[in-house]
Amino acid sequence: MKVLGSIVRMRSEERIRCLARILAERYKQMKSAMEILELQDGRFVMQLKPDYVRSVKRLATRQLLTPGPLKTLSFIAFKQPVTQSYTVRVRGNLAYQHVRVLRDMGLISEEKLGRTKILRTTQTFADYFNLSHDIRLMKKQLEKLFGELSLVKPEEKTPVIRSENI
Repeated sequence: MKVLGSIVRMRSEERIRCLARILAERYKQMKSAMEILELQDGRFVMQLKPDYVRSVKRLATRQLLTPGPLKTLSFIAFKQPVTQSYTVRVRGNLAYQHVRVLRDMGLISEEKLGRTKILRTTQTFADYFNLSHDIRLMKKQLEKLFGELSLVKPEEKTPVIRSENI
């Protein structure tokens, strides 16, 4: 709300929320490829409608993340909170690099714990992949998503979080 409020130069959260709902309705009426959704926690996100993801994906020249960091991110999201040392044991030494990339992108946070770090996903991660901010609910969503992916033929299977699942 703060970002939107600063753009429209308003402080009243209720007025900002009302404007966001009006804008969301206008996008719906225009039958735009974009949509504005109100999340359960009251925040708003603008995203590409799922019907257009496949078409737009062909235009993307570069993935947000390569498979290695994406698999490490999936592991962290599913196991969180998880130590960096355990993540490296499971994912291999390249996980140190992956963690650095994911942290720099704002998708995970780290908290020092002795000689290791505790890794967790961030609100940015939840928003980007359209997942709950509540860790227990997020894990259930991920479990369902991974379960759906296991129904895909093995040659098509990529057991990682993908942005087209938004």
